[in-house]
Amino acid sequence: MFRQTWKIYLPVINILIKKSATGEQSLSMNHTDFERAAGGRKIKFSFSAIEINNGRIPISSKLMPLASDLVMLLQEDDQSKKLLANRKFEFAMSNDFMLAIRDITVAVETN
Repeated sequence: MFRQTWKIYLPVINILIKKSATGEQSLSMNHTDFERAAGGRKIKFSFSAIEINNGRIPISSKLMPLASDLVMLLQEDDQSKKLLANRKFEFAMSNDFMLAIRDITVAVETN
C-alpha cells in the first residue's frame, strides 16, 4: 500500500542511514503522499521504534502496513541492504510525518 510512497523517499533515507552514525537523523515528509496512498482509509500514520538488526527485524514484531512496507523496501534495496549490514538501527515515525533514524549499534571495545 505504501511501497510507492516509501520509494520516493528511499534515496534520502539511505543518506540519513549513513549520517546516523554521527547522531539521530530525521526526515520531514509530505502528509499528502501518505494520505493518497491510504486511499481514504483511516490508518494510523505513525509507528514507534522498530529495531532493524543486520537488516532484519525480530520475528515477534507485529508491524502496521506503514512500517512493514518501509522494512520490506529496505530489505529489498541493494544499497539499503549494504548500509544495514552488521549494524543496528531504530526507525520511528511521528504523527507529524517525521521519520527518525538512529544508529544504535553498540561499539565493540578493544583492549
